[in-house]
Amino acid sequence: MISKYKFRPFNYKHIIWDWNGTLIDDAWLFVDVMNKLLKKYDLNKITINKYKNIFQFPIKNYYKQLGFNIKKNYFEKLGLEFIKEYEKRLYDARLYPLTENVLSKLSTSETKHHILSASHQELLNNQIKHYKIEKYFSHIVGLSNYFANSKIEEGIKLVKKMNTNNNDILFIGDTIHDCEVANELNIDCLLISHGHNSHSRLLKTNNMVIINMENIINELL
Repeated sequence: MISKYKFRPFNYKHIIWDWNGTLIDDAWLFVDVMNKLLKKYDLNKITINKYKNIFQFPIKNYYKQLGFNIKKNYFEKLGLEFIKEYEKRLYDARLYPLTENVLSKLSTSETKHHILSASHQELLNNQIKHYKIEKYFSHIVGLSNYFANSKIEEGIKLVKKMNTNNNDILFIGDTIHDCEVANELNIDCLLISHGHNSHSRLLKTNNMVIINMENIINELL
């Protein structure tokens, strides 16, 4: 665990960023799309606050909390329905304010950025290109499926490509799963609570938790 007083991003040679909810403000979009699906299946809609308090990995457990029957085939059908609706609104979300500013300030000859996301690789590539920020990243890594089970396997592969000491790598994400991934990779983790999990849930991981990108600029650089 890193403390606010010891943490400085420039101390790391590699920073791995989560995408959804970390660099892009899309939790509200996930709620909008899910509420359409919930209505279709006569289930109760959710608010953004409830979403942040129940969203989790693997995604099928989140669907179960929403009231869906999550037998394997049914879950896959639901997941594809969600993605189909999400793709229609893929570019409705925007980067968080100061995202590019932070990436620019942290980009040096000795500090490299990477993305590790539970998004499908094709969707992720399209979004990064759309927001014109691909220039900041050495690796952009998503999943080969639409069911967002875990990023751990891809994370292991990514760290191996870096060929560096684990102490030189920082993971920045917005969910408890990001903390779990960092723990599996044996790297430091910084959590930001403007995304898909609530501040109170993230604090329970005993990691450093900040509120937004402005905190990185004002307090940590």
